[in-house]
Amino acid sequence: MNFADLGLSEELVQAVTAKGYDTPTPIQAQAIPSVLMMRDLIAIAQTGTGKTASFVLPMIDILAHGRRRAMMPRSLILEPTRELAAQVAENFEAYGKNHDLKMALLIGGVQMGDQVKALNEGVDVLIATPGRLMDLFERGKILLTGCDLLVIDEADRMLDMGFIPDIETICSKLPATRQTLLFSATMPPPIKKLADKFLSNPKYIEVARPASTNTQIVQFKVPVASSRVKRDALRELLRTDNVTTAMIFCNRKTTVRELAKSLKASGFSAGEIHGDMDQSARIAELDRFKDGTINILCCSDVAARGLDVKGVSHVFNFDTPWHPDDYVHRVGRTGRAGATGRAFTLIAPEDQEAIENVEKLTGGKLTVYELGGGTKAEAPRGESRDEAPREDKPRRERAARKPREVDEARPERAPREVVEARPERAPRSERSPKPEPRREKRATSAQIKDDAGELGEWNGPVPGFLGVSAL
Repeated sequence: MNFADLGLSEELVQAVTAKGYDTPTPIQAQAIPSVLMMRDLIAIAQTGTGKTASFVLPMIDILAHGRRRAMMPRSLILEPTRELAAQVAENFEAYGKNHDLKMALLIGGVQMGDQVKALNEGVDVLIATPGRLMDLFERGKILLTGCDLLVIDEADRMLDMGFIPDIETICSKLPATRQTLLFSATMPPPIKKLADKFLSNPKYIEVARPASTNTQIVQFKVPVASSRVKRDALRELLRTDNVTTAMIFCNRKTTVRELAKSLKASGFSAGEIHGDMDQSARIAELDRFKDGTINILCCSDVAARGLDVKGVSHVFNFDTPWHPDDYVHRVGRTGRAGATGRAFTLIAPEDQEAIENVEKLTGGKLTVYELGGGTKAEAPRGESRDEAPREDKPRRERAARKPREVDEARPERAPREVVEARPERAPRSERSPKPEPRREKRATSAQIKDDAGELGEWNGPVPGFLGVSAL
């Protein structure tokens, strides 16, 4: 079977052939005829199976007939991230080069001026992220009443990012009699509920079991002693596993930044892409990775789904993903379009529950990969303040904390218990009474008289220390 057998126009088949494709993938073979028949569609397919072309190609032929109007796009494609939206736009430009179609890309992080101008001139297809689309809609810059074809791409990712309320609002603004196509890698209950609400008698296509991973990808889990030694393990894998291009995924944006910096310091050609970067910086870094300027890209999950970078030989999960579905999308960056790939997930003790959830979802145990020289690598000194274990502290420090005993190094000093310089004290009852303490207060003449009366007549001179007159 070739693309012409699917009912596509000759001009479109020529554009596809020029891109180097001649045989449709399973999802393309099943989806394209249904879309051309104007049926609603639910397509469940693992990433990397060519599902973008399965809706882009028939849309081009459908939109070839009709005219565009200002502020009223004829079709709408919703994508969860800016990168995915830009990638779909590239597909439209490549496959629609033989058709007179206009496209607008509505994404955040760029100026609205050019986007509003394109809408005012009229577009055949609008590719948008939900946030920017809602913003322009609320400003009155766009009307959705003329949109007859809606594509909700990466629906489960939309759910993860909290876009479902926005999608429901957008669907309520579209014409009731429209064609709706929903694509997703998994079908969790909220997505099924969304499909039941907004799709009419859809054709259901499933080219792979939900959450199953590509059989072209060899997958391993790599046990490590602790999270502190993951960098060592990663560097060893990058140096020894014949890595040509690799994407490394982390759960946190801060980890992405720190890991990219560490890899650069170790001599690797690495870049980074995460949600804290502005759109122009993210596109520039992605372009550097695509053109080979760098061959390692550290990513957060903003880049995990849908990005089609050809020739990625390896995927590394520096962190085990919190959501098992994200494992499928991360690993799907390699082994695309029939190529083979390798995927490694670093497993510290605290990752055990997360990897068990992944294995439960994918329906099989990952192969354990033993690092050369043993699984438990040691962290290099200087990378962590806690790297030296307590038992490795100098012995003199431990000795200093022991109770002091008889000092054998100084024999000239006798222990306290054998010193005989002090005589035995007599029992308290045999001791002589203590002398009266000296009066510190000067006595008055009246006191002298009283004392003399008690002690007897005083016939001598008055002592000078009494400080009183004899008169």
